[in-house]
Amino acid sequence: MTEPHDGEFPEGLSPAELGMWQAFRTGTTYDLRTRDRVRDDPFAPHVWGPERSVEARVVARLLLSGPRPRPGRVAALKLRGLQITGRLDLAGGRVDPYVELTGCRFEEEVVLPECHFTTLRMVGCAMPRLEAARLRTEGDLHLPRCRIERGIRLTDAQIGTDLLISQIDIGPDRQGRALVGDGLTVAQDLQAEMIETHGELSLRGAKVGGSLSLRGSRLRATQGRRALNAPQLSVERTLYMSEAWVSVDTGNQGNTPPYGIPTSSPTPARGTRPQVFRCRGGVRLDDGRFGDAVDLHKAVFVLAGHEELSLRRIVVPELRFNPARPAQGRVVLNGAKVVTLIDVSTSWPGPGGLAMGGFVYENLVPYGHFPLSRRLEWVSAATPEYVPEPYERLAAVLRSSGEDADAREVLLAKQRRRRETLPPAAKLWGFVQDWTVAYGYRPGRAAVWMAVLWAAGTVAFSRYEPASIKGSEHPEWNPALYALDLLVPVINLGQDGYWRLEGGWQWIAAALVLLGWILATTVAAGASRMLRRS
Repeated sequence: MTEPHDGEFPEGLSPAELGMWQAFRTGTTYDLRTRDRVRDDPFAPHVWGPERSVEARVVARLLLSGPRPRPGRVAALKLRGLQITGRLDLAGGRVDPYVELTGCRFEEEVVLPECHFTTLRMVGCAMPRLEAARLRTEGDLHLPRCRIERGIRLTDAQIGTDLLISQIDIGPDRQGRALVGDGLTVAQDLQAEMIETHGELSLRGAKVGGSLSLRGSRLRATQGRRALNAPQLSVERTLYMSEAWVSVDTGNQGNTPPYGIPTSSPTPARGTRPQVFRCRGGVRLDDGRFGDAVDLHKAVFVLAGHEELSLRRIVVPELRFNPARPAQGRVVLNGAKVVTLIDVSTSWPGPGGLAMGGFVYENLVPYGHFPLSRRLEWVSAATPEYVPEPYERLAAVLRSSGEDADAREVLLAKQRRRRETLPPAAKLWGFVQDWTVAYGYRPGRAAVWMAVLWAAGTVAFSRYEPASIKGSEHPEWNPALYALDLLVPVINLGQDGYWRLEGGWQWIAAALVLLGWILATTVAAGASRMLRRS
């Protein structure tokens, strides 16, 4: 192919390539669609003949060293319904013209490592693979509604504004990964709504300057891989793994933004249907940082027994935990720091399915009715072996919100759980404390027991007149004061020590003294715990 002069065409171009060359110089769209929806579908099995085909090397030449635009026009490559034959290789190149390919087919993989674009849009295209490690764009990278058979590689890519991959369908590469975006940087939003992945979505160490939306998506792991692997992910605003309201209006065929993507409005509009976020395989968001929230509203996680929804050590102001309860696997919140936890009781897994050692949260806002009994089951499910910290954290949060009675119930539950780990003697003493004054968290019980014992002692001693120990040197016999003097340790009410009891009355007096000391000791133990908490 000889080098053309300005305004001329290179030799050896096909009619389709000549038309593309001319459209490039004027910045107009070169459209070879037949207007037959079936035959124009790039994913259908119909063969596109040479009349709709251009060679990848011609496309590369246009983008890297194309002719100057016609006077008064801006050069741009805008193609619709074309087939690019051969391997499109722009590795290391700089592409200044605007690029938009809609409904096109690529015969071989697209190779863009270390390529620099202004804006690149490929909408509804079919390609075997997209290799774009360290790609840089000054503007957007759009890949909505594309179908990519062997995965996408965006490792360490830098996107100047938005990355839009909504409704994309991605198959796995040789390692079982659908999209590899480790170290990816997106200056604004990453919109990945309604995507279908058949392999791991890897975003390790990725940074998103706005929100990351996976609303309504379907993620599927391959053998030995996670569905979403994104440790150390940083999102300045919100990570959405929630439902999307999908428009059933077919008026937008994807020719212009937003390419028919689903609406993210929380209020369903007319002519829409909901689609939940569904993930089949493990999820890893360990050490993630999220500026506003992590939203799992109505998400569905299908986990195997060994798989996890791992949120270890994440830091986020708001965690919206309202997914469907996983039937298997585990939810792990160890070391996570959340300001406000918004949850529902039916979303949390049962015993063995939840771990939250070191989980710190400051506020609890349930979606619906979340009784304290269910909240205690939530803590118990996370601690197969007794650990005091989750109980103490829950009690502190309840107390800070003014629910002191509930906080005491939580601490009482903690003592009962702790009792199960004690040796027999200590366990027996724990039962006594629980039965009498509920470990001091229900001090009113001590008053009731004291009143009952005092009344019983008064009635008993009113039927008995003991002899004096010191002859005439004694106060007047008072059964009520005598019973109270025996019950109350340390304090002397002037009755004990002056009367000689005989027979069974000695045992009654000893029982009152012993019970009085037990009540006093348990009250003191409860009071000391309350002082330590203060």
